[in-house]
Amino acid sequence: MRIRNRKASRRGRGGVFDLAKGVGRASALVQTILGRIFLLTDQSSGRKQLRRVCIRPLRMPRSVLCDLGGRPPHTAPETVRCPSMGLSCGLMLSVQGIKRGVKLFAYLFTLLGIHAAEPDFGPNVLVFDPAQAGMQARIDTVFEEQERAQFGSGRYALLFKPGRYAIEVPVGFYTHLAGLGRLPGEVVIDGHVWTDAAWMRHNATCNFWRAVENVTIAPPDGVNIWAVSQAAPMRRTHVRGDLHLSSSGWSSGGFLADSRIDGMVKAGSQQQWFSRGSSWGEWTGVNWNMVFACCENRPEGAWPEVGLTWTTDPPVAREKPYLTVDAAGAWFVQVPPLRRSPEAGTTWANGEAPGVAVPLERFYIAKAGIDDAASINAALELGKHLIVTPGIYPIEAPIIVRRPGTILFGLGYPTFRPTTGKNALRVEATAGVIACGLVFDAGPQESETLVEFGTPGTDAGDAQNPSCIFDLVCRVGGYGPGQAKRMVAIHTSHVLGENLWLWRADHGAHVGWTDNRCETGLLVEGDDVTIYGLFVEHTQGYQTVWNGERGRLYFYQSEMPYDPPEQSAWRSPAGDGFASYKVGKDVQAHEAWGLGVYHVFQKAAVVAERAIETPTGPGIRINHALTFRLGGGKPGSGIRHVINDQGSEVITSQKATIDTYP
Repeated sequence: MRIRNRKASRRGRGGVFDLAKGVGRASALVQTILGRIFLLTDQSSGRKQLRRVCIRPLRMPRSVLCDLGGRPPHTAPETVRCPSMGLSCGLMLSVQGIKRGVKLFAYLFTLLGIHAAEPDFGPNVLVFDPAQAGMQARIDTVFEEQERAQFGSGRYALLFKPGRYAIEVPVGFYTHLAGLGRLPGEVVIDGHVWTDAAWMRHNATCNFWRAVENVTIAPPDGVNIWAVSQAAPMRRTHVRGDLHLSSSGWSSGGFLADSRIDGMVKAGSQQQWFSRGSSWGEWTGVNWNMVFACCENRPEGAWPEVGLTWTTDPPVAREKPYLTVDAAGAWFVQVPPLRRSPEAGTTWANGEAPGVAVPLERFYIAKAGIDDAASINAALELGKHLIVTPGIYPIEAPIIVRRPGTILFGLGYPTFRPTTGKNALRVEATAGVIACGLVFDAGPQESETLVEFGTPGTDAGDAQNPSCIFDLVCRVGGYGPGQAKRMVAIHTSHVLGENLWLWRADHGAHVGWTDNRCETGLLVEGDDVTIYGLFVEHTQGYQTVWNGERGRLYFYQSEMPYDPPEQSAWRSPAGDGFASYKVGKDVQAHEAWGLGVYHVFQKAAVVAERAIETPTGPGIRINHALTFRLGGGKPGSGIRHVINDQGSEVITSQKATIDTYP
């Protein structure tokens, strides 16, 4: 057999054909990415066989290569490079080869943004329209699977096209409900969108990992129940009635943004809560620590008698991107704009949906069981944005983002799990990256850091185009074995974060002092980082370390680790235990509002010297901080001070507060 070279192919010699030419727009785009595909003639048999594919700019994932034939999966390398700076693999174009090629072209069409009229998000994304039959049964089936699946593998998104729906939508674990209109009023659910923790005797302190956004809820009885705790955001939602945040049991949330409640918000047993850019007819019930930023209609009471922090002057805000479908059936990701000195209330009250509509064709749609780090990184290198569909993604290498302005959009709580001790996500671009709705689980081999924005030693950023993080979850243990030194590191300056839950598991599988080790939840090295709603729990060292200048934090919730086995195993350079929130000793300017640190030391009578550790310069200011002793801890355990050496103990007492510090 003789293979003709590239020069011969350009002269059109000897039966060498360029298959990409003249096959329309799709083939032209394929040619742009793949280079040239040569049809080679087997001179001995006269059969035309596709023997070699040279792919210049693309690293083809092993999952695609192996399905195309030539090598079994256990012997195929991750990629095979040819001398012409591309990929090369032996392929036989037979009937079987054609079938195997289907996956290649499906992969290429996704890279190129060539979608069917209805995009293929996979089986766990349910797209509804008002005329569809059988909706209630499908929704009930998902809830039956997910209601108790706290550490299950199921992940789902329920998407509703514009219109009215007379249905009931219970929302279980790892379920993401979203309307597809430009405004919340374009998708109306004449029923309830609810979660009530009946599976746990109405104790909602474990009602995690669920979301609702961009819909109008019109409950027939006037009351919608959203009894949740961490990582269960309600965004861009209009409730035509009352909203109850608990269901006759404990609850420990939570997050509300860009939403309007026509009636009363009844907080009930909620221990803490963060709300931003929202309004309601009335808010009743404020317990330990509730922070309201740029909201309308202030609840009654004042700190410290009532755990209320009300602020109207945050410097910057941005809403999370969301999916839309227009009247012609075209799909977009709507990216709201950055807002300086944001006004109180919702962004959509005047009937407008500001921002940029990015066509779905510009996104690579990743699917669990098909995509890995190689295929996702290949798409990102080609300039694609990313939609990650529901599922669990074991990855051997980190997802790497190098292009400024890249959007990473999680749909249905997709979960990345590194298997080799590397990062799960590394954002090397220093401006304009948006990551939202993603879950990162530590693997059994310890990762230094699960998620990194920027790289150590660099603090470049863009104040006019900051990178943004929305609804990010990191976990170490609970679902299975996991180890990580830290969960998130922000090295880049001018980063905006919102609703981050960084959790070393206190229950579930592979949980113990030496089982699911994690030192720190969040490390901030960049300057001018702003975070709304930070939840960090149970790590074994300083839970949050903030070394960047001019950091601003609105709402902090943290439980100290339940399980230090003895005091000698849990001691910092500053004394007994570790502060939960530590501002670096050289920081000159830092401000935070509404910080709550709780403890229940179940294994030993250990003590933390302080909950919060900061320098004392004129640019440092902590507004409204508290410590709280939960039930069930060992006698004599607790926290001696709230901030540094200020504030009373919660060893024999239950609660201590500070108004402002210093």
